Amino acid sequence: MKKIKIGITHGDINGISYEIILNTLSDLRILEICTPIVYGSAKAAAYHRKTLNLNNTNINTVRSIDEIHNKRANLINCVDDNIKVELGKSTQLAGEAAFSALEFAVTDLKNGKIDALVTAPINKFNIQSEKFNFKGHTDYLQNRFRANDTLMFMISDLLKVGLVNEHYALKNVPAMVTQERILSKLKLMNASLVEDFNISKPCIAVLALNPHAGDNGLIGTEENEIIIPALKAAREMNIMALGPFAADGFFGSGNYTKFSAVLAMYHDQGLIPFKALEMGEGINYTAGLPIIRTSPAHGTAYEIAGKGQASPDSFRKAIYWACDIYKNKSNYKELIANQLKPLAKTVLGDSPDAE
Repeated sequence: MKKIKIGITHGDINGISYEIILNTLSDLRILEICTPIVYGSAKAAAYHRKTLNLNNTNINTVRSIDEIHNKRANLINCVDDNIKVELGKSTQLAGEAAFSALEFAVTDLKNGKIDALVTAPINKFNIQSEKFNFKGHTDYLQNRFRANDTLMFMISDLLKVGLVNEHYALKNVPAMVTQERILSKLKLMNASLVEDFNISKPCIAVLALNPHAGDNGLIGTEENEIIIPALKAAREMNIMALGPFAADGFFGSGNYTKFSAVLAMYHDQGLIPFKALEMGEGINYTAGLPIIRTSPAHGTAYEIAGKGQASPDSFRKAIYWACDIYKNKSNYKELIANQLKPLAKTVLGDSPDAE
C-alpha cells in the first residue's frame, strides 16, 4: 500500500496546537506509517519551537503540496508572514490563520492530494467570519463536502461514543431527539463500524434521554414514544441497536465494554464518561463524510499554551487512527469489489461478446 499523506491543520496559533504537533513529529517513527503535511505558518512554528525549546523537530517547509518530501515531515506555508503569536490569547489574527490553513488543506483534500485530515483545535469564536459561519470543524466540513448528515464519533481502543445531538444548548435537546435523527445517526454509526473499524457485526447500545430511562413514563415519555420506536426501525434494517439504557448505570456497571459502540442523546451525556475514561487516548472522528477527518479530544488550552505542559498523546492518536481508518476503508472497498466480481461474471457470462 502507498504511503499515506496526512494533512494537519495548525488550528489556533495562540493555543497548544504547535506544541502537540511539534512534539508528535519529533518522533521519527511516525514517518514509517505516513507523510505528515502541516498546513500552517513557518513563522508561528519557529516561535513555538524556540519558546518550548523543541529544537529536535525538523520540518521541511514548502510552498505547495507538490513540493513535499515523502520521507520527512512537511509544512506548507499558507499564512501571511505578518502573523503574530500571542500565547494564551484569542485574537482575530489567530482566527484568520486557522481558517486559512483549513481552507488550503480542504482544497488539497478535495483534489485528492492528501489522503486524510487531522485538525488541531480552533477557537470557535475568533474563527467566525463571512467565510466561516459554522459551529466548528464538523459543520464546516459537512458543508464543504455536501454530506447529508454526519456523526460526531469519539474513538478509542476501549470505547466508541457517537452523539445524536452535538453542540446544542441543553434546553433545546429534547425537541431534537426525534426518531428520524436517532435512526440517521444509527445508520452512520453502523456503517462506520463496518467500513472504518472493521467490525463485521456491530452491536450498538443506545442511551436514554431521561434519568432511569424515563421510569416507564413517570419521569419522561421520550423513551417510549421516540427512542424505542427508533430502535425497532433500526433492527428492521438489520442494525443491531439495543436500549434505551440509563446512562449512569450503563457506564457505572461497565456495560459499555459489551458493545461495539454507544449512541448518546446529547453532548455531555456521551463525552463526560468518554473523557473520564479515555481523555489521553481518545480522539474525535467525523463519520459520514466522503473523506477522513480526525482530531484530538481537547481544545486550544490557552491556559497552558507555551508552558511545555500539553500532552501530545491524543493528537498522536488522531494521526494513527486516521491512518488505520484509511487502511480499513481501502480494505473494505477491495472486499466489496471482490465480492461483486463473481456476480458480474454470472450476469455477463464469460463470453467476450457479452457486453
